[in-house]
Amino acid sequence: MNRLYIGSRRYSSWSLRGWLAVRLAGLEVEEILIRLRGGNTPEVKEISPSGLVPVLEHDGNRIWETLAILEYCAELSPSIWPAERGARALARSISAEMHGGFRDLRIAMPMQIGAEHPGEGRTAESLANVARIDQIWAEALGQSGGPFLFGEFGGADAMFAPVVMRFVIYRPELSAASAAYVERVAGHSLVCEWVAGALAEPEEWRLPRYEVFAPTTV
Repeated sequence: MNRLYIGSRRYSSWSLRGWLAVRLAGLEVEEILIRLRGGNTPEVKEISPSGLVPVLEHDGNRIWETLAILEYCAELSPSIWPAERGARALARSISAEMHGGFRDLRIAMPMQIGAEHPGEGRTAESLANVARIDQIWAEALGQSGGPFLFGEFGGADAMFAPVVMRFVIYRPELSAASAAYVERVAGHSLVCEWVAGALAEPEEWRLPRYEVFAPTTV
């Protein structure tokens, strides 16, 4: 059976990326939603070699890293990446940078879909990450003309969708082009579907360690 294992939608930014990739590829999978318990979730360890979600099981294959899931989906649906080689290389480069970087942003502005923390999480390091992301988006949008990073909503947008969610929550200052991009991604039908699912999760699924926010500003 084909399955996609994801964690709590309110918090699991990597699950959002993998879920978007699978939906963009049009894969028919059963979605298994696992309640995350703050870094020690037995149900995740049972199904994931890395102890992390998302995990995709498809046609007898098991894929557990989000970027690997994205590439797997792109093999089945090549339109996930831009058709032109240079644009495709840029899309993969910025997606890999997202995958491996921006640690300070992740720590200072954790994803909590449905929460509102405008102005919070503004450390010098997190704002440097915001500035770099703004630069990335400006370059991609400038080359493609929009409305998304490489025209239609695709793999690079999926990788940055949780950043968009963070920017909706924390409202850092962005260029006009990036602010408009945030609105477009936040309004995309798939992202709206994920947000609706996050808002429907039970209150008892919430993790105090993430919900009690200690603002750090500059």
